[in-house]
Amino acid sequence: MYEGFAEIYDRLMYDVDYSSWADYLESIFHAYGCKPSLVLDLGCGTGKLCMEMAGRDYEMIGVDISVDMLSRAREEAEKRKLDILFLNQDMTDFELYGTVDAVFCMMDSINYVTRKKDLLRMFKLVKNYLNPQGIFIFDINTPYKLKNILGNNVFYEIDNDVAYIWQNSYNNRSRLCRFELTFFVRDENEDTYRRFDEVHYEKAYGIDELEDLIRQAGLEPVAVYDNLSFNAPNEKSERVFFVCINKDAKKPSLTGE
Repeated sequence: MYEGFAEIYDRLMYDVDYSSWADYLESIFHAYGCKPSLVLDLGCGTGKLCMEMAGRDYEMIGVDISVDMLSRAREEAEKRKLDILFLNQDMTDFELYGTVDAVFCMMDSINYVTRKKDLLRMFKLVKNYLNPQGIFIFDINTPYKLKNILGNNVFYEIDNDVAYIWQNSYNNRSRLCRFELTFFVRDENEDTYRRFDEVHYEKAYGIDELEDLIRQAGLEPVAVYDNLSFNAPNEKSERVFFVCINKDAKKPSLTGE
């Protein structure tokens, strides 16, 4: 998984404004009175958000299961002269040398954890490595998006260097969305194309379901927001963000309230 995907991941994510995502993370830090120094990015992929945060003077650790993704992340970080610790680990079973001030898991990485017991283990590890006054932020693709926007649809794009077909199916019983991806990538200096085929799955988790797992892990969900905002989600929200703290920490309130 991700061997061919890593090669073209950043091309497919061209429309993601990592600066805006970093702005949003910082706005949550500010709103909840958190001033993190050491920050963990779970499921960091090719490290684009990690590097954006490192450029803002956060000490960053990036964890990802894909060697190919991390190889590209390290190469780009070295070019930018950014000192980031990248660890090749499963984010549901990671190990650190000490605690961190903040943890985030972005770009619907949580949905890729398709078994609740694995997700609970991950949340418990976050609790274990998060400082008492630390903050944990993650986002998900909502069940509405997986079932009605992505599920049972076909997407495609064709240009001179890359073409892809993305065929999806949603299973109501398992709540799994299956992504079948076929890529054709042009070889440099040649008129030939290489083909990559991958199958990915995302699990549809409800807000209440996730909040229950968060609490079981010893964390406290303090807010759920609609996409990159401080608005409450609605029935047609496609992406929502969770803000969590340690249960034994003093519950913060939004600055100014």
